[in-house]
This record gives sequence, structure tokens and C-alpha cells, in this order.
Amino acid sequence: MSVAAGCQLIGRWRIVEADLWDRDYLDLIEPAYLTINKNGRGEFAFGAVNATMELEYAQTIVFFTWSGFDEGDEIFGSGSAELDDDGIIEIELSFHNGDDAILKAHRQ
Repeated sequence: MSVAAGCQLIGRWRIVEADLWDRDYLDLIEPAYLTINKNGRGEFAFGAVNATMELEYAQTIVFFTWSGFDEGDEIFGSGSAELDDDGIIEIELSFHNGDDAILKAHRQ
């Protein structure tokens, strides 16, 4: 695991857009979010998905593996989140044996 020092993505992000789901689905249970912590862990939730992440850090990007639940079913996968020049992060999320999605988030 790489060190979080200098990573600009540390903090809580509000997921506002996705290529596979509309905003109503994203905020189905609670406001959709992604949290990147300094301790190598993070979490995200949107729709019926709730998961924890194991992180590797760079200055403007993090890579992660994740595991969690979707409507009670265990799911897992991998992904990344990268900070764009406009201050928005683009999250690439891959579900094991499933969909790949792109989400966008603003800092909270």
C-alpha cells in the first residue's frame, strides 16, 4: 500500500452522476458518496450498493479493490478515482463478472 501523504483525493465526495444509472437510483437509500481515508481504506454507497475499499494512493489518483453488498448479495471488484482539472473526480468502477461504470463526484 502506498502512503496517503500528498494525495489530493482524501475526503468525502458526493457522487452526482453515473453512466449506467440515473440520479434517482444513485440516491435511492441515501445521498450517494465516496470517502477516501488516509488509513488505506475508504467506502462508497449508491443505489442499493454499499462497499468498503482498500486503497493505493498517488497525488491525483487512487486505485482500489472493493467488496460489499448490492440488495443483500455479496459483490466485489476494483476501480480507480482520478481528480480532473475542474476539481471533479471520475470514478471507474468494475464489478467482478459484471458491469463497468463511470461515476462523477464533487468534494463535499
